Amino acid sequence: MGRLMQRVREGHYLVSDGAWGTFLQAKGLKPGECPEQWNIDHPDEVEDIAKQYVLAGADMVETNSFGANRYKLEYFGFEDNAYALNKAAAECSRRAVGPDGLVLGSVGPTGKFLITGEVTEEQLTQTFEEQTHGLRNGGADAIIIETMTDLEEAIIAVKAAKSTGLDVVCTMTFDLMPDGSYRSMMGVAPAEMVEPLLEAGADIIGSNCGNGSAGMVAIVNEIRTVNPTVPILIHANAGMPLYENGQTVFPETPAIMASHVDALLEAGVNILGGCCGTSPDHIQAIRERINVKSTPKMTLV
Repeated sequence: MGRLMQRVREGHYLVSDGAWGTFLQAKGLKPGECPEQWNIDHPDEVEDIAKQYVLAGADMVETNSFGANRYKLEYFGFEDNAYALNKAAAECSRRAVGPDGLVLGSVGPTGKFLITGEVTEEQLTQTFEEQTHGLRNGGADAIIIETMTDLEEAIIAVKAAKSTGLDVVCTMTFDLMPDGSYRSMMGVAPAEMVEPLLEAGADIIGSNCGNGSAGMVAIVNEIRTVNPTVPILIHANAGMPLYENGQTVFPETPAIMASHVDALLEAGVNILGGCCGTSPDHIQAIRERINVKSTPKMTLV
């Protein structure tokens, strides 16, 4: 058991960080530029993003490595730098949080699908092992596999991440269907991911992106119908995106997002942070609301 799971098993609610992409853009990341290359070219700027979330009250921060697998990096010609970019990503976040903070190594989907035959299970395994071992060796405490829509790819990623010896988190992204249910792009329901991901070795599961805080409550409730005790992490968007005046905006203010915290905690969330559209202000509002919950919810066994 790693440091993340030790904190979770103490039974306290924990706060994660928020969005990274928009933060990088605000710092000067240009369209078509590789975000992960900033870990080497602009490490101080990347470190500052993590620091801002720590100052906002986050117990843990992620790494600037969401797209740092060799298939995504291939678009920029950096596929052979995957290990180095992931290691540098973890080093940036580690410097920001110090020796006592928690670093979650971010791993996103490859964009390749087994069902089409464009990639094999062995190739995906090697790709995720390369990425997660780079994150571990850069100082990550845990791996967070996120924004997954294909359960098969998620399972492969979890198994690869377990080879690092670190705690492993896995979150999938679900869309609201016309009938009121939630499904991933590949047709997976929240209840259907639970046992397969746990059997693969995930220590914490949950959902990120795709929904605002209100939608996440229903997803957590569905997970809890299958497993009442597994630790759950939720990274909601700041509401559902709107297109206004040629720009994509997220409507939930920090106050609105914080107003959903109680419902999420009551549904069974253990770790709460943000995804698209969220900022240090959103995380601070979540932190302040969680601080009101002074009594641990439960001690997990």
